[in-house]
Amino acid sequence: MELTNPEGRRRTKAICLILFLLYLAPVVTGRAAPTEIPQDTSRKEPCYRCRLQALIIGESVVYAGTIYGLSRAWYNDPLTNFHFFNDNGEWKQFDKVGHLFTAYQITRHAAEAYRWAGLSNRKAAIYAGITGVIFQTPIEILDGFSPEYGFSVGDMVANVAGPVLYAGQYMAWNELRIHPKFSFHQTALAQVRPELLGRSLNEQWLKDYNGQTYWFSVNPWSFGSRESKFPKWLNIAFGYGIQNMVAAETGKSIELGYRPYRQYYLSLDVDLTRIPTKNKLVRTLFFLLNNLKVPAPALEINGRNGLRFHPLYF
Repeated sequence: MELTNPEGRRRTKAICLILFLLYLAPVVTGRAAPTEIPQDTSRKEPCYRCRLQALIIGESVVYAGTIYGLSRAWYNDPLTNFHFFNDNGEWKQFDKVGHLFTAYQITRHAAEAYRWAGLSNRKAAIYAGITGVIFQTPIEILDGFSPEYGFSVGDMVANVAGPVLYAGQYMAWNELRIHPKFSFHQTALAQVRPELLGRSLNEQWLKDYNGQTYWFSVNPWSFGSRESKFPKWLNIAFGYGIQNMVAAETGKSIELGYRPYRQYYLSLDVDLTRIPTKNKLVRTLFFLLNNLKVPAPALEINGRNGLRFHPLYF
């Protein structure tokens, strides 16, 4: 079943992320926090304790306000009994990777805020992981009561996978070695169904899955010897995309004259957070931009025409 506004959920969850990042932006630009809450009684206390309390209060206010606002603006029809909706077959599961990416980014920014409040890397990762799951779960629950949607187990699994990927890396390595990233380019397919895939660039980067690619950017230096000459900032990226999807269902796309297929990519990338700089503004910009894949040559393997090389892929 294709809903009258199937992209409403994607747009809303992107708004959630944007609101959360806007709230955290002043926190990220703050000075670096120590690894633990200081115990020095000679300085004015409780500096970092106050930061943590203010952060939790601020998150709660923004969280409650966002959920309330979205529930008012999004769920126009009366809510029904809780029910499930299996959308795991739609979009060749590409939207599930999007859920993982969004939840991971919420967790990543929340962790930076918790570090600002004085928590160690591991504690910040755990707190942020919980924050990432909590922030997404009520939206899925509201979906479960909505007559237009339904609770998606696949969405919920992806929402949990993002925070687990972030926190798990700190549990295992006490650092991030794998970054989910995003890239986008415009496609002609958006003109086929602009009401679904977007009428302008402002809509298409969010709606047109055919132009989106999600990446897992891996840092080889962090897995090898610390004495290695391999550049610390150079990553290898593994990407996933889809093509010829002009409807949520593969069968509907075929009916419209298109043959959907999956795309897998291998490319180079840059971990901006590993580029050394003493400039706080530059360091902050690198942190914020590190969710985007750097354009680079890419090798594509797909289910239609086999192997393709892109001299520069966005």
